[in-house]
Amino acid sequence: MQVRNILANIRIVLIQTSHPGNIGSAARAMKTMGLSTLYLVKPKSFPDAQATTMSSNASDVLDNAVVVDSLQEALVGCEWVVGSSARDARSLTWDVMDARTCGEQAVNKATSAKVALVFGRENSGITNDELALCHSLVHIPTNPEYSSLNLASAVQLLSYECRVASQSFALEQESPEKSEAEVVTVDAMESYYQHLETAMVETGFLDPEKPKHLMTRLRRLYGRTEISPSELNILRGMLVALLRSKEK
Repeated sequence: MQVRNILANIRIVLIQTSHPGNIGSAARAMKTMGLSTLYLVKPKSFPDAQATTMSSNASDVLDNAVVVDSLQEALVGCEWVVGSSARDARSLTWDVMDARTCGEQAVNKATSAKVALVFGRENSGITNDELALCHSLVHIPTNPEYSSLNLASAVQLLSYECRVASQSFALEQESPEKSEAEVVTVDAMESYYQHLETAMVETGFLDPEKPKHLMTRLRRLYGRTEISPSELNILRGMLVALLRSKEK
């Protein structure tokens, strides 16, 4: 598999970008590293002349950008999602990577699957609900005395790591079993999570009035595994049988 084909499987997702110039700068950062798939979640202004100007001849990336209304829409078809966050993992157990590891894992996944690198708002980053859609987090350590990292700079850094990893990836050593393995998409898992939550509420395992962090923790649990379509069918079948048993 060629480098450009691997990088074509990696999409950059920007959430509610306030400044159109940042979109253009991000497009330029992507193109210099060989990435071309850009998704924009409810940008404040796009298309925009400032974005085109700041893209510096990366207008093709902007022209092909996909604008959607939610992060869920931006992740349709993806099998691995990484959120870029400056925040700590707080009380939950998150798989937090550095940029180098993120690039290596993204390329490894992208040889056979769609990958999304998600970047939050310039002023507030990614919400907890949006983080819940991610399988892992990537943290870029910055100077604690001046931690302001420009959005386009963050995109540039992770795009660079993806390019470096793609160039050093030894395709001839990739096992056939790995390349042929199927992993369910994010949207398929979202449907399962809804089914799971319904089953837990119906059986009394989950109190919808006091859910706490149960679903978030379950997402983290499943996010640490690579579930195949056949395995997902087994899980869905178990839920169906469980609900039928309750009805009887």
